[in-house]
Amino acid sequence: MKCKSCGQEIPEKQTSQEEEDWNNWSNEDYCLEAVKQNGYALQYVKKQTDKICLEAVKQDGYALRFVKKQTDKICLEAVKQNGYALQYVKKQTEKICLEAVKQDGWALGYVKEQTEKICLEAVKQNRDALKYVKIKKVYFDILNSRK
Repeated sequence: MKCKSCGQEIPEKQTSQEEEDWNNWSNEDYCLEAVKQNGYALQYVKKQTDKICLEAVKQDGYALRFVKKQTDKICLEAVKQNGYALQYVKKQTEKICLEAVKQDGWALGYVKEQTEKICLEAVKQNRDALKYVKIKKVYFDILNSRK
């Protein structure tokens, strides 16, 4: 392109690496591929979609901590991948908690509202999860059944 007043050639504007990175993290396809390789890449995604978030937590359940708009489906996938991701679930349901303790009994330590069913499932997965059982009746029932 030439300058209208002097006729000299004007160099094209070069995009900086920062601008290029910003554009990449705004591109859905780029972000989707990035989170499939490393779920933690979700923290850089400018426009999170359910699809991108779902792929991120499937790759690494802990990526749930970067999800801006949690859904039951996203939370469920996160705890299926890593039970400890339960600590980042904002709205725990019995179904989500059950999946978390099935994946890792120790996740019982992050269950806000324990039920007998959740406790039994946790101890079934890992007997040492008994130490996190808060319901006395369930605790003693499990303890007595071990004898």
